Amino acid sequence: MNFETTVATVLGVAAALAMARTLWRQQRAESASRSRGWRVAALLLAQPLIAALLYFALFPPRLPGQAGTLAVAAAGASDAAWREAAGEVRVVLPEASRDLDGERVPDLATALRRYPQSQRLRVVGAGLIARDRDAVRGIAVDFAAAPLPRGIVGAWAPARIGEGETFAVRGRVEGANGGAVELLDPAGQRVDRAALVADGTFALDAVARVAGRAGFALRAVDAQQREIERVALPVSVEAEPPVRVLLLAGAPGPELKYLRRWASDSGLKLHTQIATGAGMQLGDAPLRIDAPTLAGFDALVIDERAWDALAPAQRAALAGALRGGLGVLLRATGPLSPGLRAQLREFGLEPGAGADTATLRLPVERADEAALRARLGPGSADAPRSREQAPPALPTLTRRALALDAPALQALGVDADGKAFAAWRAAGQGRIAVWGVSDSFRLVLAGREDAHARLWSRALSALARPRAVARAEIDSDARVGERVRLCGVGAQAQVVASDGARIGLSVDPAAGPKACAGFWPTSAGWHSLEQGERRQDFYVRAADEAPGLRARELRDATAALALRSGESSATATASASQTGERGSPWRWFAAWLTLCAALWWFERSRFGRAGGASGAAASDPPR
Repeated sequence: MNFETTVATVLGVAAALAMARTLWRQQRAESASRSRGWRVAALLLAQPLIAALLYFALFPPRLPGQAGTLAVAAAGASDAAWREAAGEVRVVLPEASRDLDGERVPDLATALRRYPQSQRLRVVGAGLIARDRDAVRGIAVDFAAAPLPRGIVGAWAPARIGEGETFAVRGRVEGANGGAVELLDPAGQRVDRAALVADGTFALDAVARVAGRAGFALRAVDAQQREIERVALPVSVEAEPPVRVLLLAGAPGPELKYLRRWASDSGLKLHTQIATGAGMQLGDAPLRIDAPTLAGFDALVIDERAWDALAPAQRAALAGALRGGLGVLLRATGPLSPGLRAQLREFGLEPGAGADTATLRLPVERADEAALRARLGPGSADAPRSREQAPPALPTLTRRALALDAPALQALGVDADGKAFAAWRAAGQGRIAVWGVSDSFRLVLAGREDAHARLWSRALSALARPRAVARAEIDSDARVGERVRLCGVGAQAQVVASDGARIGLSVDPAAGPKACAGFWPTSAGWHSLEQGERRQDFYVRAADEAPGLRARELRDATAALALRSGESSATATASASQTGERGSPWRWFAAWLTLCAALWWFERSRFGRAGGASGAAASDPPR
């Protein structure tokens, strides 16, 4: 029992004895001389009140909201917000403005060592950098975030992009109502453009044509088309093993001709078998359709006639390969036979017969003419395309009337009315799709090779057998001077910096099976993680590059830190109530002295005594 508790106990016992004495004297007094009930009640209530006031005079309560609180000024802290921040101690980090008042500290860890009684942090500004976030352990955090700057504050692209793949870029722009965002390719040509929605978010896409390091860029403009900010968007495009595709068809046609041409241009490893009747075939050397053969392919493209021509053993091998991870795309070029529809039902597909056809209008393109010209490119030597030439319109296609809008299906493509013309669903570890378009080659004939390639690229990317690729996990938004975490690295791994320097990595034993190492870049630009024959590129931004992205990164990381610390807020508050600075005792002492004087007078007055103020005898007891 500490001294404060002992004093509280003594005062409580004294108050209880005083109340018992008042009741005992009231009980012993004669009925005619007993005090009235309200007088006795006032005397009883005054005893614990006097004891409480004396306790607070000796041990004043700690200041609310200030006890054990460390106010921290981070980067972006304004003078007005800093003046409003409450805290027992006020410290200023190196990233904050030098005009702010407070104790300058080299980092947050130093401030916490100087003030170990701190139980709560009140961070003002853009947020804490990684160096300071690591110092927060078991301390509650309140975050007063500074407003994000005007410009691009978010840009997210896939960490892994394969050669020839279409990749999406999403992000957010602050303070550009009515504006737009443009995606520029490495040549500076606009390949996509999107108007900003109400909350400033956007979504763009582009094609990674060639493997290597690509310097895309995002450009934000306001409602008057004035540039607000341009941010580099470095993309590492990786060359991957070609997708192995088996193409089976019941008859030749222009659809297959242009599909094979696209596959060749895209680097796919295509094996073609096209039946021409009477046991004759076009294409590559015939293969047996069995389990070992199908295991050597990532995807199978087959039409309804070729499917019907399969023997029962071949269909069983196909079903087994599908459930083992093979992607299957059924091209519906004509009505589906009852037997084929029954087999599709086994995989959860109910497309119907598809006896009728309908016209297909592809969705209206979001990109403008300049972006379309950039995507189409200069053409070829045989068919050059002028930069001033308007992009051709999308032609009308033909589709089979199939039911592909079931809730269990995932759309591979939709028309202008939002109705699916191709859809897939999972079957074991693989995926099976029904493709209703029979004349996508018309896109190529109309000069829209880009739309034809986009259709088939999305289809095979969604269906092809996934391949395990060993890749290290590297922190995004790497910046000069800040630690970059690399996980999944070996003992001989090293980083090749943008200036050619080679830095060996030391795996942290505490990381366990994740095998993580830390790297502090000293130069901006492209870096490479090398592990034997494997190489993985990543980009390091300069410390002052893309301030909007930097502000959003700090804000999100600090807000997440404050959210995680919320679970310990109650404990921190209770602890702070025992360690913070106490308030002034004089107001409590004045209240105690005033109440004591009032009680001394009241006890000797005749108010509430039997017989009133004038009827009490001089010999009456004082109470």
